Amino acid sequence: MNDQELTALRRTAANEVLFHRGTWGGPAGYRWRGQDGLEAGVVPQWTVEALDGLAARGLIATEHRLGPLDVGVTVTTTGLDALGCVPER
Repeated sequence: MNDQELTALRRTAANEVLFHRGTWGGPAGYRWRGQDGLEAGVVPQWTVEALDGLAARGLIATEHRLGPLDVGVTVTTTGLDALGCVPER
């Protein structure tokens, strides 16, 4: 796991990432979660690539629910295991 992926995984574990479905406008994609729990900005492309890689490897997943609202992104059990074996920096 590279530094970008590790940072993205840690930020996801800290509940800082949402996924915007694009249902009500704007492109679908990852967004930062603000302190109020709502969307607080677009995630930069290099972090999007890291998050996509983590999702492809089953380390993170988006919540499955109906509706147009942004959904949370969570760390899977596999992702938590990966975080457990990586030393803190």
